[in-house]
Amino acid sequence: MLPFLRSALCTPLLVVTTLSLSFTAQADTRVTYKSATAGTAYYQMGVELSEAIRQGTNDDIVLTLEESQGSVQNVMEVMARQGNYVFTTPPALVEQAMAGEGPFAERQNPRFQEIRGLFPIPAITMHFILAEDTGAVGIEALEGKHLLIGRGTFGAREAERYLSLFGLEENVQIADAALGSGPDALKNGQIDGFVTASSYPTPNIIEVAASMPIAMVSLTDEQIEMTCAARQTIPGGTYPGIDEDVQTTSLPVMAYTTSQMDDDTAYMLTKTFWERRDAMAEEAAWWNGISPEQLANMTGTLHPGALRYYDEVGVEVPESLR
Repeated sequence: MLPFLRSALCTPLLVVTTLSLSFTAQADTRVTYKSATAGTAYYQMGVELSEAIRQGTNDDIVLTLEESQGSVQNVMEVMARQGNYVFTTPPALVEQAMAGEGPFAERQNPRFQEIRGLFPIPAITMHFILAEDTGAVGIEALEGKHLLIGRGTFGAREAERYLSLFGLEENVQIADAALGSGPDALKNGQIDGFVTASSYPTPNIIEVAASMPIAMVSLTDEQIEMTCAARQTIPGGTYPGIDEDVQTTSLPVMAYTTSQMDDDTAYMLTKTFWERRDAMAEEAAWWNGISPEQLANMTGTLHPGALRYYDEVGVEVPESLR
């Protein structure tokens, strides 16, 4: 074959091959994931979720984790974020953002109407811990106790509300100390118990229970209804010495995105999350507490791509989310 003919015939193949390689290199979808402050349980969940999505999509979707100062900031950033933005927040904040209420009253924005749901993540669960070898106990066991509840946190506010709701505020001494000192103070006998709100199992409670007997408050159905909070069951065996299920409450947390995300990406994110949930739970037990039934706690509407997955696998989706 003449050299110039060989060159002419090979050139298109070279161009096509180069374009194909270029397309492959750019084929991965980038998603920003904003959750919580580094070092917290929810930031660690973001690390685990990022790896699960990477493995489950063979690197087709890359989740880039960003540190956050909290759920309000996560929702606020919807106003300016472009592209594939995923964030975590309690559903109540999404409801407030859409209605222009609460922390969003002075910063209303039409972009909040574009928020769409994807899937639940581990809830912020109320834990009432006592230094007793009695397993699951009733709320009345707090009477006469010296309790550390912390300051300025969701858990502290809920603890104060529950003590008042159940008529215990005059019969419980509240320790004036930061919540982080609770486990050591309990082990040293400086307090009788502490309250913390976090996903379960909580590492600091496991650490305490490994070194001393503990009891956990379990609420009755009527008491849970009185709190107007979401029911949460902590399965027996989650913590050393607590063999029976503990009935408590939680603040649901969801992963949301916006309508800017295309349907296929939302579908693959949701599908991969549920397909990798068991594998994540093998590495970190807090993923065991996730179930499709928790979609009932979501506010707003689901992203059409996520809804496609739930309908595909037969998950019962509340009409309000469609």
